[in-house]
Amino acid sequence: MIPYGRQDIRQEDIDAVVEVLRSDYLTQGPAVPRFEAAVAQHCGVEHAIAANSATSALHIACLALDLGPGDWLWTSPITFVASANCGLYCGAQVDFVDIDPRTYNLCPQALERKLAEAQKKGRLPKVVVPVHLCGQPCDMRAIHVLAQRYGFKVVEDASHAIGGKYESAPVGNCRYSDITVFSFHPVKIITTAEGGMAVTNDPKLAERIGLLRSHGITRDPAHMTRESDGPWYYQQIDLGFNYRLTELQAALGLTQLERLDAYVARRHALSLRYDESLAALPLTLPWQHPDGASARHLYVVRLTLDRIAVSHRQVFEALREQGIGVNLHYIPVHTQPYYERLGCVQGRYPEAERYYAEAISLPMYATLTEAQQDMVVEALRHAMA
Repeated sequence: MIPYGRQDIRQEDIDAVVEVLRSDYLTQGPAVPRFEAAVAQHCGVEHAIAANSATSALHIACLALDLGPGDWLWTSPITFVASANCGLYCGAQVDFVDIDPRTYNLCPQALERKLAEAQKKGRLPKVVVPVHLCGQPCDMRAIHVLAQRYGFKVVEDASHAIGGKYESAPVGNCRYSDITVFSFHPVKIITTAEGGMAVTNDPKLAERIGLLRSHGITRDPAHMTRESDGPWYYQQIDLGFNYRLTELQAALGLTQLERLDAYVARRHALSLRYDESLAALPLTLPWQHPDGASARHLYVVRLTLDRIAVSHRQVFEALREQGIGVNLHYIPVHTQPYYERLGCVQGRYPEAERYYAEAISLPMYATLTEAQQDMVVEALRHAMA
């Protein structure tokens, strides 16, 4: 089977991990801060804090922004559930903003309309989490303008988007946001097995995220509430978590990061081949906003269902039967049973639901060969016939 995504592990990755295994530190050693510094340098941002997953990074990013009971977090319905769950973890309430029909990202116009209504009701969000779906950056300038007007904080969920650009600058520079979060899951552009990163230009936010990542414990006398008892002394000054990344994962991340530009370039080349090969089929192909450059994490097509004689499900199942490991990113979060129990109802975000009824993620990863890609195209053509 040709999977929809997969990691690329080379000898230099293995050697880096083995070197850590033979070192004095498997956790809380020098590799993690080196990885953090390398990601910060790539993004052009001041601070980077590694975590054991992007979900963990989203959670402590929201906590660092003081999201809590009585507050609201808004995000896109077309995302993995972690983009919304991070608000619930903090005791906040969660709501959604419909997507742009071309980019599939949170729509700034829909956000503006929803903010105006929320202001009348006194229910403005404290945090908005725009999601860079498939690696394509959201319209961050427009979202930033609304954040300034309505007073909410912005956490970019860039789990798909390391290596992408917005307004010619790397995603993660936090010019238009308070915090950006990346994922290094194996199907993402680079991997640390599991792992994530929060980046920010705010030193206070960076310090708080770092504290929450490691049990809320400090050894810095400047932050302690009473005088140290000795060189062994530490204090828990906040309720934190064990969200640390290991040295092994950081070592893998460092070698992967060296190939980031090459991975993204390869994904762009594969995307162009898909564009050319699929142009004549009854599909909506990915659209690139002129302000950004997608990292091309996913290649999502939408079936033009009124022009084919088979259903969305039939096409999906036919591709799987032919050995093409397609997927669907994502089931709208507001339709999940847990969120329905919280009061979400279907029909409220029509663009998201139309997207879900038509979308299929085709295989996209840096080691996908052109011969495999041709097999995908032929299988899709056959499935739609």
